[in-house]
Amino acid sequence: MSEPIRQPRRGYSVRSLPGFAVVAVFTFFALYAPILILVAFSFNAGTSLAIWEGFSLRWYAQAAANEAVQEAAVRSLILAGVAASVATVAATMAALATTRTRRFPGRTMIYALINQPLMVPEIVTAVALLIVFAWIKVATGHTSMVYLISAHTAFCIPFAYLPIRARLETMDYTLETAAKDLYASPWKVFSRVTLPLMWPGIIAGYMLAFVISLDDVVITEFVKSAGQETLPTFMLGQLRRVVTPEINAISTIILAAGAILVSLFFWLSRGRR
Repeated sequence: MSEPIRQPRRGYSVRSLPGFAVVAVFTFFALYAPILILVAFSFNAGTSLAIWEGFSLRWYAQAAANEAVQEAAVRSLILAGVAASVATVAATMAALATTRTRRFPGRTMIYALINQPLMVPEIVTAVALLIVFAWIKVATGHTSMVYLISAHTAFCIPFAYLPIRARLETMDYTLETAAKDLYASPWKVFSRVTLPLMWPGIIAGYMLAFVISLDDVVITEFVKSAGQETLPTFMLGQLRRVVTPEINAISTIILAAGAILVSLFFWLSRGRR
C-alpha cells in the first residue's frame, strides 16, 4: 500500500492574518493622503486651501519670483550641502574607528556618544546650542553662518554615521585582509578596497544628512541670527502671517527634490551592484 503524498507546509505569512489588507490600505492612506492633497492644492488657481477653483501654475510662478524665497532656498542648500559634507566626513572617520580597529575600552561609550543626538529631544539640543552660541557671540561679537553650520553638522553626524557603519559591518573583511597579504600599504587598502566598497553607505549617509539639514526647523530657529532665514523657517514665518497655496508649491518642490535624491541613491546603488 503506497503512502499518502504529503503536501508541503505553507510558510507563515502576515498577509494571511484577517484584516491585514484593510490595515495596510488605511495605513498607506493616512500616510500619503495629506501629501497628495498638499500637492493637488499647490496647483489651485484660487487662494483657498480647501476649495478647488481650477488648475493653475500661479503659485509656482509667484514662489519662483519671490526674492525672499530665492534667498532662503539658496541659503538652505548651501547650509545643507556644507553641513552634510562635514558630517559625512566625520561620520566616515568615526565609523572606520569603531569597526576597523581592535576592541578597546570605551568603544561602546563612543558609539553611544555619537548617537546621542538621536536619543535627546531636538528641543533640548536646540536650547543647549542657543546658550553656548549666545555666550560665544557675546564674547566675540561675531555673528555669521558658522554657528548654523556647526549646529547642523553636529546634529547630522549620527544620521550619516548609521548607514556608513552598517555598510562597513556587512562588508567582507577578507578582501581587505587579502590586500594586506599582497603587501598593500594601509592607504592603498583603504583607497583601493575599503573606500570603493563603502561608497553606497557614504552616499546614503550624505543624502540622509542633507535632507535632515534641509528641513530642520527647531535647531535653526534657535541658533540663527537676523537675516539668516532658511526655507523651512521662512515657511514657518509665512504660516504665522497668512497661509496661501504658495506654501503648498514650495513644499511640493521640496518633496520632489527629496524624491529625486532618494531615486538617485537607489539608481547609483543598483549601478554599483
